Amino acid sequence: MSLRFTRRWGPHRIAYHLGLHRSTVGRVLARYRMPKLANIDQSTGLPVRKPKPKRYEVAKPGQLVHVDIKKQGRIPDGGGWRVHGRGSTQDRAAGVVRDKAARAGAASSRGYRYLHHAVDDHSRVAYSEILDDERKETAAGFWTRANAYFQSIGVTVTAVMTDNGSCYRSHAFAAALGDTVKHKWTKPYRPQTSGKVERFNRTLAAEWAYAKPYVSEAERTAAYQSWLHHYNHHRPHTGIGGKTPSARVHNLTGKYS
Repeated sequence: MSLRFTRRWGPHRIAYHLGLHRSTVGRVLARYRMPKLANIDQSTGLPVRKPKPKRYEVAKPGQLVHVDIKKQGRIPDGGGWRVHGRGSTQDRAAGVVRDKAARAGAASSRGYRYLHHAVDDHSRVAYSEILDDERKETAAGFWTRANAYFQSIGVTVTAVMTDNGSCYRSHAFAAALGDTVKHKWTKPYRPQTSGKVERFNRTLAAEWAYAKPYVSEAERTAAYQSWLHHYNHHRPHTGIGGKTPSARVHNLTGKYS
């Protein structure tokens, strides 16, 4: 029960972690009348009632890949507020750098890193890179490498979904997609349209970005690829029946596990 309270894990993940059957964990949660994760507030753990958006999923890998960018503040050398506390010298110094970057606009990104993601809708397999900006050339180069990755695991991408960010509306990004990949757009003010990549962002925030008090940006960056491997090959996902993403891509299963 502690995993449910402290980590907000569902029955699939708890069962995988403890080496139990999912049905066994489900019976225990039902015995203690634990509400479903969809019906609790993720910050407090208190039950709430909210309508669940209709879930969709394409039929096979590659039919739709969600592409997105997550902006993330850099960790100053020596650690930020998670190590030294709110209002500490380190915390204030990091804030000054980010404020200067914000005032400078797109011309400066010293205070931030940009996580570029490509998440397959069917399998949830993710390709991701930590880059220094979100310019059109950067986004185009990222997609070229992401597409090569999907091809290497036997997945042919036929459609990509992005938001309406300027880098995705550029000629450079369109050229990177080419004539064989259809470009779809998320609906304004409807984050559930790209729910797969939004969920990926929440997962990496909880399990990698803020999972421990890193003492530098370099330390956190060094841990990313290991976490991404764990996400693709070893982390069960409730949305795909408790399977790992690699289990839904034939050429990936066992290849890099």
